[in-house]
Amino acid sequence: MDATELSELADDFKRFAKTLKDRGTPELDFVEHLSLLAFLKMADEQYQLSGVEITSDGFDWPSLVALDGPDLEAHYRKVLDEYAGKPGVLGLLFQKVSNKIQEPVLLRQIIINLVGTQEWLALPSEVKGGAYEALLLLAIQAGGAQAGRHFTPRTVVDAIVEVMDPQPDDTLYDPACGTAGFLLAAHRHIMENNPILDPDQRSFLKSGFLLGADISDRYVRFALSNLLFHGIGTPHDLANIVQADSPAAHPGQTFSLVITNPEFGTASEMSSPDAGGGKSSSAAASSRDDFWVSTPSKQLNFLQHIKTSLRINGRAAAILPDNVLFEGGAGETVRQALLKECDIHTILRMPTGVFLNPGVKANVVFFDRKAASETPWTTETWIYDLRTNKHFTLKQRPMTSEDLDDFVTAYSAADRTKRVESERFKKFAYADLIARDKTNLDITCLKDDSETDVADLPDPELLIAEIVEDLMAAAREVAAAARPDDADEESLQ
Repeated sequence: MDATELSELADDFKRFAKTLKDRGTPELDFVEHLSLLAFLKMADEQYQLSGVEITSDGFDWPSLVALDGPDLEAHYRKVLDEYAGKPGVLGLLFQKVSNKIQEPVLLRQIIINLVGTQEWLALPSEVKGGAYEALLLLAIQAGGAQAGRHFTPRTVVDAIVEVMDPQPDDTLYDPACGTAGFLLAAHRHIMENNPILDPDQRSFLKSGFLLGADISDRYVRFALSNLLFHGIGTPHDLANIVQADSPAAHPGQTFSLVITNPEFGTASEMSSPDAGGGKSSSAAASSRDDFWVSTPSKQLNFLQHIKTSLRINGRAAAILPDNVLFEGGAGETVRQALLKECDIHTILRMPTGVFLNPGVKANVVFFDRKAASETPWTTETWIYDLRTNKHFTLKQRPMTSEDLDDFVTAYSAADRTKRVESERFKKFAYADLIARDKTNLDITCLKDDSETDVADLPDPELLIAEIVEDLMAAAREVAAAARPDDADEESLQ
């Protein structure tokens, strides 16, 4: 990688982002328009190289370069409208975008002085992809917890992908792909660990290896652009990213790997536009006959969707909130079924202060789907407690890759039979797990020292965030207990 080129391009991105923010355009809006303008420039480069026409005549990159002032702004709006209605991926990329760059002079500067200065297809993917990723991180951090719901910290992504160890013949699905962090990391892992790949394998990694989905049209746009900037796909053959309320819309195929961080929240928050322009609720997921239980719980529906999306012996890693491990009712039913029909071999208890919403208490649940069997597939579950007596913050004490090294080593991806118990890594037999009240998998083996060591307490803001998250979890538990029984639930669908 040319570190100088990467640094210069990243600095250019950030400088323009700051300029637009100072003029009233938030960073996320800038990233959105940079993505689309860079796509139009790449499409023009593709046309010059191969004659493959992707954009419409008069609504292309040269048509933007030729204009200035109010004429440019008016034409840019027409370009956005032109492609928003197109079928396929082109329409997906441009859908629901309105011009947020109100000053024509700023739009002209982005076109001429930023996007127009690069030959994007010739620029190394490590340079343009690295700069785009850095800009995305900046924009998402500026967007706060709401934007962070679609983002997983790079250190966490890399550790999960390392232990999952994707191979060139795998197929990967992320049903809540956000900015495509897991998809990119898995692709990078394969390329770095398999220096010799034949042409068919390289082609497969560009076009058939992955499928990503997200409910947000904006983050579908970011995912498509992020992959394109990293050299996965071309302007006329973009990577396979779709907009979907994933638990309500099965992809119609199964995969050898599912790695994902579903958006946390309530079921009522999960909705997507239907064909008539209205909203279709995720409650539709409750009608799927391949789920174990009908429930309005967003997280439980995602967990069931992940299981059904795996082929036999397929492997999954999912970041899930604590309530998925302990809530009764539908939660208990799902956990019991998952323990029986799959091998839940590992749970990583994540510390707080890692995600942009600092109070989130999450776990990474690793499991393998298995064939039908009369006996449970889970024989023992190993739990790594990275939460107790660990305190992180996003700024003063951010989590680093070194903080996850012990987990990666203890996981023993090459041969899980060689695992060794330690202070933070313990195994629990299936009989003991199923005997716990509500099959509660929210387990820790360490004593929390914070009660006795005041100096070790986390920051007050983090404590407040944790209290809020605990109260929300308690409210969900009360709501679950108050829900009607299964027969009544079916009448609500």
